[in-house]
Amino acid sequence: MKSKSQNSKVYIEIVKQLREMIAADGLKTGDKIPSERELSERLIVGRSSVREALRALELLGLIETRRGEGTFIRDFQGNQLVQLLSTFILQDEKARRDVKETKYCIEMDCLRLILQKDPRFKLEEIYKLAKEAEMNDDEFFHHLIQLADNHLILRIWAILKDYYHSQDFEKEIARPEEYRALLDALVAGNEELAIEKYKELRKMSKS
Repeated sequence: MKSKSQNSKVYIEIVKQLREMIAADGLKTGDKIPSERELSERLIVGRSSVREALRALELLGLIETRRGEGTFIRDFQGNQLVQLLSTFILQDEKARRDVKETKYCIEMDCLRLILQKDPRFKLEEIYKLAKEAEMNDDEFFHHLIQLADNHLILRIWAILKDYYHSQDFEKEIARPEEYRALLDALVAGNEELAIEKYKELRKMSKS
């Protein structure tokens, strides 16, 4: 059985192959791409791996799936993010650590954006999540990042989150009161306290 690290390398390679295939076939914005089954046969990889790669491209806004119609190219030529991710991230141990650091930086920047946009009236739903005995960290931060109202940041965070989970980092779980403390700081409009509570939640050093 392949390790998660091996699977992640296969996943990145598929994204690269998809990019090359789209360029070689001369596909452009609005064109339909082959089905999962066809891509699996053409690239000689499992359908589950193809599905993951397509999901990454969709999160980046490069393709879109229309129910009953198929999957279509969006702005592929104008977006270099997939190339950046597929040729840089996870190529060495430092890059692997950079995934974690970048994910955390994005989350902290989103806290600052939230405070700039002052969506305190929308935090009630997230408070309900914070009452759970075991908080789903991904769900919690997905809701928070949505409040930052920046779709590109949300897409980048989602991709980094998937890479993060593929690399056997320790599962991120904080106590419900730690999540609530972060929310309290946001409601209070206190950026310094919000960042402090975030670092405590992530068990980051205060230096």
